[in-house]
Amino acid sequence: MRKRRKNNGNGTTRTEGTNPRRQRRAAWLALLLCLFALPCRAQCEAVNSAFQSGEQVMYNLYFNKSFIWVKAGLASLTTNATRYHGQDAFRISLTAVGSKRADYFFKMRDTLSCVVNDKMVPQYFRKGAEEGKRYTVDEAWFRYRDDSCFVKQKRTFRNGDVVDTENSDSRCMYDMLSILAQARSYNPANYREGDKILFPMATGRKVEEQTLIYRGKENMKADNGLTYRCLIFSLVEYDDKQKEKEVITFYISDDENHLPVRLNLYLNIGSAQAFLYGVRGNRHPLTSVTKR
Repeated sequence: MRKRRKNNGNGTTRTEGTNPRRQRRAAWLALLLCLFALPCRAQCEAVNSAFQSGEQVMYNLYFNKSFIWVKAGLASLTTNATRYHGQDAFRISLTAVGSKRADYFFKMRDTLSCVVNDKMVPQYFRKGAEEGKRYTVDEAWFRYRDDSCFVKQKRTFRNGDVVDTENSDSRCMYDMLSILAQARSYNPANYREGDKILFPMATGRKVEEQTLIYRGKENMKADNGLTYRCLIFSLVEYDDKQKEKEVITFYISDDENHLPVRLNLYLNIGSAQAFLYGVRGNRHPLTSVTKR
């Protein structure tokens, strides 16, 4: 099957198979021509239709090593209104804290935060990560000028060493939280299994091309006892031989909130999972719940 790439209108690109049934979408091509001519900032802009200030989602963490699953700790994803450089914005924070028991397998103390403006355009990102014996602080500052996106990154190591980099791109660049925030407002109605979303992401020291693959739908039981109908996306990497490697699998509630219900993380020393056990401040009713 031939492939084609489709811009989502927000700096990302979708790759999908072509067949006669999809020819009815040809009208989008005219729109794409306009989008490619837009400044980078305009490509980044999106309407937030999924979350509101005050939302908090809580997770139980589990870690697997040598086929043994242990309760690893807790995580929370919070969203609050803020001001950034005098403009309305959202601050989104993800905190993951491993338990003392889990420290025996893998010590994890991660705090991530990002700022996006009210049009979902990335502004700032910070990740403080203590993982095993490694501790780093990554920061990224986003600027928009001359129809381009610029990102200045700084990684600080435990011993005080610092690595600075700066990149630019005609497309919008993201960090791992801002892409999640914007993706929650995507309309998945036209997705087909195997469709790919391509985007550049600031990772601390460089900008890497990332790929999200839509895997379809599945009912998923969370740790609050409820079962949710979920959309499944995989973040994958490719090696030099273009062999696919799964990095994270996201299970997102199939309703207007698009809440992360479950995350599967594939680490170098094992794997981890996060299961939703509580949510408050959600913007829309949880219509994806199929079983209580």
